[in-house]
Amino acid sequence: MASASDDGPRIPLDPDVDLGPGDGLHPLARGRRARQVQAVIVVALGCGGVLGAVSRYALSLAVPTETGRFPWGTFLVNVSGSAVLGFILILVIEQFPRGRLARPVIGTGFIGAYTTFSTFMVEAVLLIRDGRPWDAIAYLAGSVAAGLLAVWIGMTSARLVLRAERWLQEELW
Repeated sequence: MASASDDGPRIPLDPDVDLGPGDGLHPLARGRRARQVQAVIVVALGCGGVLGAVSRYALSLAVPTETGRFPWGTFLVNVSGSAVLGFILILVIEQFPRGRLARPVIGTGFIGAYTTFSTFMVEAVLLIRDGRPWDAIAYLAGSVAAGLLAVWIGMTSARLVLRAERWLQEELW
């Protein structure tokens, strides 16, 4: 964030926490308010992270992966997380652009804790180590392709939901 003495254009670092210069607060009060907003966001992000981690753990119990087998649990977690992230991204950008908590709680907290790139990579290495390089390649390529498709489906679904909501509002009012 640019300092108050800068005459150039002000570019926010993060739209979720940047309060902007037009708040009418004294610089000391603005700093205190910024810390309070950041504290709320950190707590909300942590709550989202807890829910995401617990959800991922529950799915890993429901779909366990045996050593040397295709890691369906991680695959499902990462693909479903991609779909949710695509859906939420559109809602936050198009429907709730000023919502300060949706992106950190859902996008960073929940989805960040729910999905797992590290486990994805470890499982690919384990497949190779267990003499299943073609399964590893299929897992890597399939996960990326399915993840991209899931993001697109999530984004498209959100746009359809928003379009349906606008249509219903026009029809009912």
